[in-house]
Amino acid sequence: MRPVYGGYSLTLLFALILLASILALVLPTLAWRRTSTRWVARTWLWLVGLRLHVDGLELLPPGSCVLVANHSSYLDGIVMKAGLPPRFGFVIKREASSTPVLGFLLRRIGSEFVDRHSHGGRQRDARRVMKRAEQGHSLVFFPEGTFDSVVGLKRFHIGAFVASARGSVPLVPAVIHGARHSLPNRALAPLPGPIRLEILPAIASEGREPDELRDAARALILARLGEPDLATLAAPPNRAL
Repeated sequence: MRPVYGGYSLTLLFALILLASILALVLPTLAWRRTSTRWVARTWLWLVGLRLHVDGLELLPPGSCVLVANHSSYLDGIVMKAGLPPRFGFVIKREASSTPVLGFLLRRIGSEFVDRHSHGGRQRDARRVMKRAEQGHSLVFFPEGTFDSVVGLKRFHIGAFVASARGSVPLVPAVIHGARHSLPNRALAPLPGPIRLEILPAIASEGREPDELRDAARALILARLGEPDLATLAAPPNRAL
């Protein structure tokens, strides 16, 4: 039964991505395109037996903000798109922009692509993302940057927190529970089950440095996640002089 379910869930995913891309092509406004893609994401999760529950939507600031969350599965982007209001855009690695069909869809819903490899590209993309935050856009980051089979929370890159501090917009930590179990690294199809998006209270960014915001958000996420702190485990031991 698992291969049958896997084929069903992947075929349905590809079909709905195609539908979302067609809607993104014909709908004239960014708000409509984001709303239709949110509906597609929620439909796919429901049809494959992934029951999404969102806690803390009332904690989102009424205006713009930067939201950061743990990253453990390819489901994370779908969960965020399904669970958050349509006003949020996503900050994604630049490689995704060249993916057939999906790259087009991501561009049409206002995603921001960032270069992870070229120093000049990173600087240029960081300035563009900071400008978006300063203009009042709400952005979603996965500050770990990537995920693998190792369970735990990795170090956070600084970009999201620079955007929050320079844009003077609230920083919102969030935790995705259950995505790693439903679709672990290297798995081709998800397992049905519950997934929960937990939104935590916003952190004011005024007068705070990016590294201070990063440490505060990471501590809150780590406390709610229930997984090891990989940054601590990877740190070299202190040696007496």
